Amino acid sequence: MTHWPELAHDIAEDVLFPVADSVDADGEIPSSHFYALADAGFYGLAVRPELGGPTIDIGDLVAVVETLCGGCLATTFTWMQHHGVVAALAASPNTALRERFWDGLVSGSVRGGVAFAGAIPQPPLLYARRVDGDGYILDGVAPFVTGWGIVDVLQLSARDEFDDSIVHVLVDAVATEGITVEHLPLIAARGSNTVRLRIDGLAVPDEQVVGVVDPAVFAAGQLFGSWLNGCMATGVARRARTELAERGVDVRRFASDAEEVRASLDGAFAGTGDLSTARAAASELAVRTAAALVTATGSAASIAGATAERLMREATLTLVAASRPQIRSALLDRFGRGTH
Repeated sequence: MTHWPELAHDIAEDVLFPVADSVDADGEIPSSHFYALADAGFYGLAVRPELGGPTIDIGDLVAVVETLCGGCLATTFTWMQHHGVVAALAASPNTALRERFWDGLVSGSVRGGVAFAGAIPQPPLLYARRVDGDGYILDGVAPFVTGWGIVDVLQLSARDEFDDSIVHVLVDAVATEGITVEHLPLIAARGSNTVRLRIDGLAVPDEQVVGVVDPAVFAAGQLFGSWLNGCMATGVARRARTELAERGVDVRRFASDAEEVRASLDGAFAGTGDLSTARAAASELAVRTAAALVTATGSAASIAGATAERLMREATLTLVAASRPQIRSALLDRFGRGTH
């Protein structure tokens, strides 16, 4: 039986973290990082057991994502997007599309990315218009697409301009007619190659349509992704806490706060709490723990390239990455009144 958290720890400590500062400075993730994740089976982690995937409980999944985020946020942020494609194809009625990509996606020889953000706001940023006979025409903007130049295929999500349904399509992740790429220089995790796509009359045939879902179903599906994205913040906080402990700082209060945040996130996912509030608490903890590390490190942390400096920027990124207006409001309230 595979012990996924232990395997993630080995990859994080032996492969990711030793070069995380240089990856951040260079803005480029070594391909060996993704090969290591693929060889260990992490690209198939989202596959349900009945479809041949691994048996992993929620606690182990959290430990895996937190640990990898603490190893290299750029690598893990990019890898996390892949599982949205796997989950969508697993549920897709387009069996031909699934069969075409499934084995490669599960093994990691084909890497996937997702772009949900164009379909989420009202009014949406990315529209889909049904074409009589075959497929859709997409117009608008996919504002944040992670892994451009790294992933092979991209799932674009858009709102049908007539009935408000959510249309998911799978396209090759390359600039082509109808797609203009604008690179976004993030404050952290730059190696993730996050871009904005401007889409003008992109024709997508039915053979590339993953599925069409009701807005309520789409919103419900975003719950898991939002919960999982909270692991970015808790993962950064975990690494900062480890670094603090190595400097002789008493981290018991940070560890206790982390347990509370984790419980809040998991409770919200189970339906017994508010996810936006929990996500806000996670990011606030990441910023506070990273700030403590900067303080403990001293003036060396003011020099670009220091681990403490990088973690501070990564913690800041979690304040807005994969965020929503409700999370923003909860964070502003939290910063305005203090932690407790």
